[in-house]
Parts: sequence; structure tokens; C-alpha cells
Amino acid sequence: MSALPMSSLRRALAQAAPRASLRLNTPPCRMVLPASRVQVRGLRSLSELDAPIQSQKQATAAARKEAEQTEGDSASSSSTHASSTRPPAASASTTTTAALYGKEAVPASSSSSGGKKSTKPARQSLIITLSCPDSQGIVHLVTGWLASRSYDIRDSAQYGDPQTNTFFMRVHALGPEGREVDVAGLREEFGRDVAGRMGGERMKWEMEEEDKKVKVMLMVSKIGHCIHDLLYRHSVGVLPIDIPCIVSNHPTFASLAAQHNIPFHHLPIDASHTKEWQEEQILQLISQHEIDLVVLARYMQILSPKLCEVMSSRIINIHHSFLPSFKGAKPYHQAHSRGVKLIGATAHLVTSALDEGPIIEQDVERVDHSSTPEELVRKGAEIEQRVLARAVRWKAERRILENGAKTVVFGS
Repeated sequence: MSALPMSSLRRALAQAAPRASLRLNTPPCRMVLPASRVQVRGLRSLSELDAPIQSQKQATAAARKEAEQTEGDSASSSSTHASSTRPPAASASTTTTAALYGKEAVPASSSSSGGKKSTKPARQSLIITLSCPDSQGIVHLVTGWLASRSYDIRDSAQYGDPQTNTFFMRVHALGPEGREVDVAGLREEFGRDVAGRMGGERMKWEMEEEDKKVKVMLMVSKIGHCIHDLLYRHSVGVLPIDIPCIVSNHPTFASLAAQHNIPFHHLPIDASHTKEWQEEQILQLISQHEIDLVVLARYMQILSPKLCEVMSSRIINIHHSFLPSFKGAKPYHQAHSRGVKLIGATAHLVTSALDEGPIIEQDVERVDHSSTPEELVRKGAEIEQRVLARAVRWKAERRILENGAKTVVFGS
């Protein structure tokens, strides 16, 4: 039944009054007025219709006046008592509506602290990675240690390599609710209670808070598809990293770095600047910005053994071929001359041996006899972008563990 405006309702009742007196058996009318939230049963006259409305208006005005008076009193009182003495703004309308229905008012929400929501510290999220000689009880030892400190395991992955007899594990755990935990103290306890029982230095392990972002130095030369892709992913928040600086041996991407508000360092290698000088500047930047990871986004210079040693296991390179095939320069042209049916790209950790570091990720695309070297380069660039982005993300999420000349990648 649709609601009628007040004026139409009154006219309809006036017109129906003479006829109603001739039909004594007509049941009393029943109408609902949603606008005023007043329900009328057994209406006999217009005065009965107006009475609840007038009552509601009077009650609302009285409640508003009372609220204003209370607000004025609260303003003059101490601010420490303001939230407890001022009634909720919605209480006036709630009370008057309940009075019309003859029910007790029920506020929409209530709080003993004056409406302020209590906030608890977010649950601390830890990621622990480890590798050690394989033996029984490692998982039990680690998970039991976490449980004894009220940590909930969100996910856990482990792998035992039968060839090297090495055990690998990654655990993501949530700390106790409403409690802040000292991570430095936890590291000390883990080293004593877990690593110490597994042979001390024989266990390689790390413990970091999940929301601690990895600091990445990007290095690039003149080819830009990888650095463009990484900066875009970073700008939209899909790479959990910080980028304190970009380093290049050419000025090509200085404007790109400026667009992303990232300091750009042009460190050339030429007649006036030796490779030793350049890498010394790089090492200073690494120390200054506390760099965790160096990413070679098509940086076309061979790193010295010294730099590789200082940043051991912390440099990722994208190689534009499916290693171990076609090492060195122009791998796509090498692949074309050999008539390959698949081309690919490889992200790997950097060692002093050229393109020999442990492989993190690879991908391929199919080509055929009609593909030109230029088409292979274009398709290869797209593969390089996604392969490098995966490797950087996995490293930032602490999913990569080294296993000799190979890697273990958890939860990729």
C-alpha cells in the first residue's frame, strides 16, 4: 500500500465521511504514514490523526532544547569529562520514535568511552627463513618455539634436498594480539633456542617483519623496458620495495627518475672516470642508503669480483636468454641464427662468474622460422619484464633461499 500525502489523505477522509455513516459494518481504517513513523489504528477523526504528529513535534523540540543545554554545559566543563556527559546526537530522534510506539529506546551504538573506538596494536607479522643440515625435529622445534610465544602460523613451507642433505624452511607467523614485540629480542632468543640447538653456525637463518620493505638500488644503461616496468609496478604498489636511488653509466633515464621522485646518479665509465672509481661510488651509495638488494635492470657492465663479493647473494640480473644457452652479447641474434623454436629470459643471482649465478626464474615464448631477429628482441623484452619483476618480488617477500648453485623458491 503506497503512502498518501497529508493533504490528499484529509480530502479522501472528508469525502468518505458521509458514505461511512451509511455503512455501519465497515471496519475501521488502518493507515501507515512512513514519513512520520506513526502507525494509526482505528482512526475516528482528523484530530486523532494530528495528535501523534503534534506529540512527536513537541517531544523532538524538547529533546533538542535539552541537548543544546547539555552541549552548552559541556563546553564550560572540563574537557576530560566532555565525552561522558554529552548525549549522542541520535538519542533525541530515537527516544521520540520509541515513545510513539510505546517501546524502550535502543541507541544505534553505545560505548562506555563516550563513543571512542578502542584501538589495539596490529598483530606483528614475522617471516623466518632458514637452511641447515637435514635432521628430524626441525619443524617441531621451530613451530614449538613460535607457539610458546603465542604466535599463530599463517603459512609454512619446507623442503629437504636429498642430494645435499639440506633442509629449507620459510614460516610466516602472526604475533599475539594487542601486544608489541621486540624483534631484536626475538632474534636473540631464536638464535639461542633454535639455531643454537641445531648446531649454531650450521643453520643460516633470517627473521624480519613482513612489512619491512627491502631497499633496492636499480642499475640501468640505455635499454629501458625493464626499469620502466619496475618503476610502474612500484608506483602502483605491487612491488613491496623502497627505491632510494637509481644508478646508471649513462644519463638516459635521469628524467624518468625525476618523474618518480627518485635520486638519479650518473656514474660514467670513460676516459675521465675509471671502473674502479665508478664502483667505489656505487659502494658508497650502498652504504649510505643501507641497500639490501641491487637489481641490474639491463645494466650492460660486468661487475667486479669485489662488488660481487660485498653484495654476495644480493644482486639480481636479468639475462636476455634462456640460460645456460646463448651467453654473452646479442643472445637473440644467436638464437635466430640457430633456428630455435623457443626464446626466453632468465633472472639469476650475480656471481663473479659471468651469467653463472643461481637461477631464480625463467620464462619462454614460442617462435618459428618466420620470426625476424627484431621480433625476437620485442618478444624477449616482454619476457624479461615479467621474469625480472617476479624475481624482485620473491626476493622482497623473502621466498628465495640458495642451495649451492641452485635456488629454492617458496610459494611462488
